[in-house]
Amino acid sequence: MPDRSFDFPLGLRPWPNPRRLRRPLLKEGYRLERLENSPDAFRLTAVLGAGKLTAFFQDFARLLPNEAFFVLEFYENEGDVASTEEAAPRIYYSDYLPTREIIEVITPYLPRLIHDGFVGFGLASNRAGLEMFYSEEKVITCFTDNHLRLTHLLARHGLPHKEHLPLPADFGHDHLSLLCHHRTQLPAPFATMTPHQLDFLIFCQEIIEQLGMYPVEESLSFFLTRKEQDQIAQRLAERPEFAEFIDLAEDDFGVLLFDWNDFVNACAEGFDGDLADYQYGLQLRDLLQFVYEGVTAPLQRKLQEVMAESDAIFRGLLQDQRKRIDAPNTIPMRSDRFWCHGVITTQGANLRRDLIRCGWYK
Repeated sequence: MPDRSFDFPLGLRPWPNPRRLRRPLLKEGYRLERLENSPDAFRLTAVLGAGKLTAFFQDFARLLPNEAFFVLEFYENEGDVASTEEAAPRIYYSDYLPTREIIEVITPYLPRLIHDGFVGFGLASNRAGLEMFYSEEKVITCFTDNHLRLTHLLARHGLPHKEHLPLPADFGHDHLSLLCHHRTQLPAPFATMTPHQLDFLIFCQEIIEQLGMYPVEESLSFFLTRKEQDQIAQRLAERPEFAEFIDLAEDDFGVLLFDWNDFVNACAEGFDGDLADYQYGLQLRDLLQFVYEGVTAPLQRKLQEVMAESDAIFRGLLQDQRKRIDAPNTIPMRSDRFWCHGVITTQGANLRRDLIRCGWYK
């Protein structure tokens, strides 16, 4: 018989244990550990019964400032749900929105988000150094630079600290969508919902549209503490060229990392901007490099990991690297600034026209 002592969500079904093997049962609790690349940040991993998740999510939201962003993860294609090990869910982020507005939108969907076995979701604010995610494996992961406020929250919900915390992934189990269950077996509030309402492909798309969410590559999922963001803002304040970016960096430097990734993707798909637009992208990479060269080693490693994939793609797009194309107001840096050596092969008409006019091809 499968383990019935834990309040599993409907989307997670443990395998039977026919041989009565002695193994640890899944129980509520949490463990705490420091992040390797952020010595002043912590990861809390927690297992909580499905019936307590709504209250926990609402209490967590109260720890956030007036604005936060919502995270949604699900399989976009029904074929991905089959059994291919290579399949991975797609991640979506919202912009920073009023936290109250996010909660109002999410509340009607919360039971479905919690119980569907192919959906994960979360709420975060880099400005507050706080993030929570409830994965499709039905495990809570929190990142914070102030672990006491989270451990107090977990204690209020009856979760004990455990050095060794068994997770659902440690046991054989199946993932089920809400549509896998017979309607007569579904508890409230699902019993009165239509198949259309229970389909995670549909209700996830509804959330994306209501919150204006956009896809994010997994490599761009990262956490910056408040101390790290302060460190970045102090570095940018050293150069007047970057004055326009200081406020943004103080709020959430991650947006600038996303902007560099977006610029690289635009180049990869065929850049349709002009030379000024292209040079703006180079200036953005200058900014990131300037920050990188002036922060602590742990933060350097984190930024390098985040930028690595985008940088590799951009390197592969460059041609004629014997020549340089510098952005205006460049500043001396230790780096050779590979992004200024050559120009992308995927030029649109506007960029090519401007390159001809400025004598690039002479």
